[in-house]
Amino acid sequence: MCGCALRPRRRAEPGLQSRRSGRGSGAVPRSGRGAGPASGAARSGPNQTAGRSRAMGRLVALSLLGIGLALLGERFLALRSRLKASREVESVDLPNCRLIKGIETGAEDIDILPNGLAFFSVGLKFPGLHSFAPDKPGGILMMDLKEEKPRALELRVSWGFDLASFNPHGISTFIDDDDTVYLFVVNHPEFKNTVEIFKFQEEENSLLHLKTIKHELLPRYVYVADILAHEIHVLEKQPNMNLTQLKVLQLGTLVDNLSIDPSSGDIWVGCHPNGQKLFVYDPNHPPSSEVLRIQNILSEKPSVTTVYINNGSVLQGSSVATIYDRKLLVGTLYQRALYCEL
Repeated sequence: MCGCALRPRRRAEPGLQSRRSGRGSGAVPRSGRGAGPASGAARSGPNQTAGRSRAMGRLVALSLLGIGLALLGERFLALRSRLKASREVESVDLPNCRLIKGIETGAEDIDILPNGLAFFSVGLKFPGLHSFAPDKPGGILMMDLKEEKPRALELRVSWGFDLASFNPHGISTFIDDDDTVYLFVVNHPEFKNTVEIFKFQEEENSLLHLKTIKHELLPRYVYVADILAHEIHVLEKQPNMNLTQLKVLQLGTLVDNLSIDPSSGDIWVGCHPNGQKLFVYDPNHPPSSEVLRIQNILSEKPSVTTVYINNGSVLQGSSVATIYDRKLLVGTLYQRALYCEL
């Protein structure tokens, strides 16, 4: 035990206690200086409001971004569906076929005269499409299907026509009353759109350029290919030149050029099984080819037959199929052309 006396505590004076507690704890500043709770909250109010506004702005921006990405994703998936981007094919070959020598850069369209002369538009260049010869102008080739071993010959074009910018696309022939043959060629010089009229000079294997026009020659029935909808629309021309839609035929593939067999009325269709491979060219996974034959299209139940299909190992990007006397020609957008005897 220490033996110390206990001293009673002295009661602090009220004023002294207040001053000491004020100095020690800092709870209540004497002069209002410093950052007491009330004054601090009052000064930070505008900053908090601005912060909430910025957060709300970011939230709205993120929401709009999410909506935009969702819409883009939906459109992308819809486009892939229209392009048949996931479709793969198994080849359906014909027994007597060979690639046509001299056609290396595509034969986008083909038309055949009643006497067996076939005309090819070759060398098409178009934005978004692959080209094996981007610097070479296009041309018109001819093949006589009555020959035992037909071969393609390039037709000379008359002097004065701009061959350097010749970029032929679609092609159609017209025979006048005096048996003069005219070629109507859709042309894209410098990616513009024109229609060129040529006179075919058979003796010289040449084309005489007559003029550049925009003109339409329509038969009674008009067949329109809707490539991304995978449809063929059948229209009928009325006496007042209006068109009436008769029917729509769904085909389940990307339809390109249509050719009518004058002897039977059958429609031969050059098709693209997978549109994505067509526009995004990959030599390891080339675009495939497909040829359909449609019989009795005006009937209630037309017959649709797959005549030829190839996964790209032989023919890439078929765009047209046309027939003469059981001889089938298949052209492509930018590769070869096929000759088959049926």
